[in-house]
Amino acid sequence: MALKTLSAKAAAALDQELMSTGAFSIDQLMELAGLAVSQVVYHVHPPSRGGRILVACGPGNNGGDGLVAARHLRHYGYQPSVYYPKRSKNELYQRLAKQLEDLQIAFVDDFTSAMKSADHVVDAVFGFSFSGEVREPFPAVIKALEETELPITSVDAPSSWDIETGPPQFGLGSKFNPTYLVSLTAPKPLVRHFKGRHFIGGRFVSPAIAKKYDFEVPNYQGVDQFVEVGADSTRKL
Repeated sequence: MALKTLSAKAAAALDQELMSTGAFSIDQLMELAGLAVSQVVYHVHPPSRGGRILVACGPGNNGGDGLVAARHLRHYGYQPSVYYPKRSKNELYQRLAKQLEDLQIAFVDDFTSAMKSADHVVDAVFGFSFSGEVREPFPAVIKALEETELPITSVDAPSSWDIETGPPQFGLGSKFNPTYLVSLTAPKPLVRHFKGRHFIGGRFVSPAIAKKYDFEVPNYQGVDQFVEVGADSTRKL
């Protein structure tokens, strides 16, 4: 099945549609997105391959998805740790962080050092709204992601990539290509530059909304919140 890609503008409009006529709240969408990410990690990197999962979270919704994923991973039997240097004052994010603290999930201050004892990294720093330069303290994170040999799962977009054009042509992030990518709702145009295994997550779009935005909902199986798709199965929306 050919899957269309959603531009940054279309993805933002779709999010607003889901939270208006779709009647979802932002925390519902974040919960379902984070659940999908956690299931992909379990699928590609079961606990038997190493349970130490380092989750890098940015200050926005992408970071919130990472916080949710960390909670689910803990319940699956992993030992997640979280790098979350720019904590939001928003109540939703504060509650998500508190849930992790109650599960005794460690929050780390030094991402590069934490990677030395990790088996897998979840990149939930920047999402589809990212543009411009990578600001502190995240340049060191992107550099570490570029250089590591650890498997990496990126949430919706490899951090530092432009949603439309993909990785920077040179400099920071230009050599970053994660092992796995979980596109939320639908792929974004950057997927044409992605070389790893690609998954669609976010099992919450109604047929009516999918029809309005002219894309097909993937054929999710059973209780799975994700579907794996081929790298050549996208066309622009």
